[in-house]
Amino acid sequence: MAILKFRVYLEEDDSVYRDIVIRHKQSFADLHFAILKAYEFDNKHQATFYRSNDNWLRGREISFEKYDKKYVAEPLIMSETLIGTEIQDTNQKFIYEYDFTKGWTFLVELINVNKEENPKIKYPSVSRTEGIGPQQYGTKSLLGDKFAEIEEKYDIKESLDGFGEEGEEKEDTESEENLEEENGTEEEF
Repeated sequence: MAILKFRVYLEEDDSVYRDIVIRHKQSFADLHFAILKAYEFDNKHQATFYRSNDNWLRGREISFEKYDKKYVAEPLIMSETLIGTEIQDTNQKFIYEYDFTKGWTFLVELINVNKEENPKIKYPSVSRTEGIGPQQYGTKSLLGDKFAEIEEKYDIKESLDGFGEEGEEKEDTESEENLEEENGTEEEF
């Protein structure tokens, strides 16, 4: 059984990608769910694949279901379409679109075909993660909920400019000593 490795790029940034390995006899629905899981997206929106060429032009549509929109040709359905049936060359490309309102677009490229299946891997699986993926519903701090804990631990609010009170006291003490030395008012014992 052939194992296909797809690199799934974020359309806007090709330095952010996930490599997904999948059996050629699995369906596009399996690939769809693997992409969502790899990018930590939910499964609440419409989705479709397009067969593509080297110039990333959209071809035949492979849709999650038939949506209420105009089609040039009847779409193939993801759950009924095996990935192997749509591979036409060794660097086959697909465009994956998720959440038509937000317009998440991913470029999916076949980068490797392996005849050996790894018995330790449950297919489909993410074999490589590169870059920080986008947040599906807007921005979120890299620290997330942990920021409040860090803020509390290090008392970030008190010293936002990076200077603490300790340095200021030390400076004042040093300048007073310098003044006393210059004026000769320092007492000797």
